[in-house]
Amino acid sequence: MSLTNSSPSLLEGSVPGHLQRLALPMVWGILAVMSFNIVDTYFVSQLGSAPLAAMSFTFPVVMMINSFAIGLGAGTSSAVARAYGAGEVQDVRRLVTDTSVLALLVSLVITLVGLLTIRPLFSLLGASPELLPLIADYMVPWYLGTIFVIVPTIAMSALRAIGNSALTGRIMVGVAIFNLILDPILIFGLFGFPRLELQGAAIATVIVRALSFCAALYFLIRREHLMAAPQWHLGSLVESWRKVLAVGLPAVLTNVIIPMSGGVVVALVAVHGDDAVAGLGVALRIEPVALIVFYALSAVVGPFMGQNAGAGKINRLRETVSVLARFCLILGGGLAVLLYFTGEPIARLFSESPEVIAVAVAYLSLVPFSYAGYGFVMSANAAFNGLGRPLPATMISFLRVLGVYLPMAWLGNHLWGMTGLFIATAASNLLLGALSWWWLRHDTRQRTIEVTTPEQVPAS
Repeated sequence: MSLTNSSPSLLEGSVPGHLQRLALPMVWGILAVMSFNIVDTYFVSQLGSAPLAAMSFTFPVVMMINSFAIGLGAGTSSAVARAYGAGEVQDVRRLVTDTSVLALLVSLVITLVGLLTIRPLFSLLGASPELLPLIADYMVPWYLGTIFVIVPTIAMSALRAIGNSALTGRIMVGVAIFNLILDPILIFGLFGFPRLELQGAAIATVIVRALSFCAALYFLIRREHLMAAPQWHLGSLVESWRKVLAVGLPAVLTNVIIPMSGGVVVALVAVHGDDAVAGLGVALRIEPVALIVFYALSAVVGPFMGQNAGAGKINRLRETVSVLARFCLILGGGLAVLLYFTGEPIARLFSESPEVIAVAVAYLSLVPFSYAGYGFVMSANAAFNGLGRPLPATMISFLRVLGVYLPMAWLGNHLWGMTGLFIATAASNLLLGALSWWWLRHDTRQRTIEVTTPEQVPAS
C-alpha cells in the first residue's frame, strides 16, 4: 500500500489514536501560521501608520490568493487520499504531479495579472494615491513569490493525504521561525543589510516561503516518491485537474464566504460605536487560538476519511463520525466553561478600556457555548471534501452564513443589540452543527447500504 514506510497506514488501528497522532503536529503548525501575520503586523507597525495602512489594504487580496491555494490543496488532499486508500500508487503520483503543474500555471497567471493591476485594483479598494507606492513596494515582491505560496500548499496537502501530517507541521513551524528572524533584519536593516521597510516584510515572506517550497518538494520527491515525470498529454492533465478541482473549487468558495461575512458583521457592530468594534476585535483575536484544536482536526479528517473511503472501510467512516461528535462535545464544553471564567482577564491583556472589555467578555461568555457545533461544522466540511463530496460542505457553509447567521445576526442586532448578535452567532453554530452531524451520519450510513461485500457490511 505505502509508497514508503514513513507514513503509517490509516486503514487499520484505533480511529481516535490516528486522529490524535495526525492532529497534534498540525496544532503547532497552525499556531505558527497564525503567528505569521501577527509578526509582520507588529514589525511594520513600528514604521508608522502609513506602512501599516498600506499593508492592511493588501490583506483582502492576499487572503483571496491564500483561499485559492487552500481550496486547491483540499482538492489535492481529497483525490490523493482516496487513490492512496485504494492502493492506486500510479494514480497518486500522477495526481500530485499534474496538480503541481496546474499550481505552477495558476501561479504564473496570478503573478502576471497581479503585477499589471496593482494601481487600479488597490485604487478600487479605496487606497489613497499616497499609499499606492507603499502598496506596490509590498505587492510586487509578493506577487513574484506567488509560486511559493500555491505550490507548497499543494505539496503539503499531498503529504497530509498519505498520513504524514507531522512533516507538514514541522515545515510550517520552521517557516514561522525563519519569518520571525528575517522580518526585523530586512525591515530595519540589521547586521549590515539595507533598510527595506515595508518591502522588506514582503521579501522576507517570499524568502521563507521559498524555503518551504524547497523543503516540501524535497520530501515529496525524494522521501515519499510522490511525483512522476511531468507529462504533457492535455487529456491526461485535464482529467487529473478535473478530479482535483471537483473538490477544490467548492472549497475555495467555502473559504471565501466566511471572511466576507465577517465584514458584514463588523458593519452591524459599527453602529454601536468604535468601542464595540474594538471589543469584538479583541474577542475575535482570542477565538482562533481557542479553536486551534478544531482547526487542526479539520486539517486531518479529510485525508483520513478519503483513505478509508478509497479502501472501502465503511465501518471506520461511521466510527469516525461518532468519534468526532464526542470529541467536539467534550472539547467545546470545556472551552465554554474555561472562557466563561477566564474571558475577562484574557481580554484585559488586549485593552484597558472598560467598554471594550465588556463587549469582549459578553462575546466570550456566550458564543463559546456553541463551539461544539462550530467544531463539528469544520470537521464535517473537511470529511465531505475527503469523501469527494464537496457539495454538502459548500451548502452547509453557505447555509450557515447566508441562510442562518447573517439574517439572525441582523434581527438579533436590531432587537437586542450586541447581545442579540452574539445569540445569533451561537444559535447558528448549534443549528448548523446539528445539521452537519445528521448529514454526515446519513451519508456514511447510506454508503453502508450501498456496500454489497460481506467484509464491508457492519455486523448487526
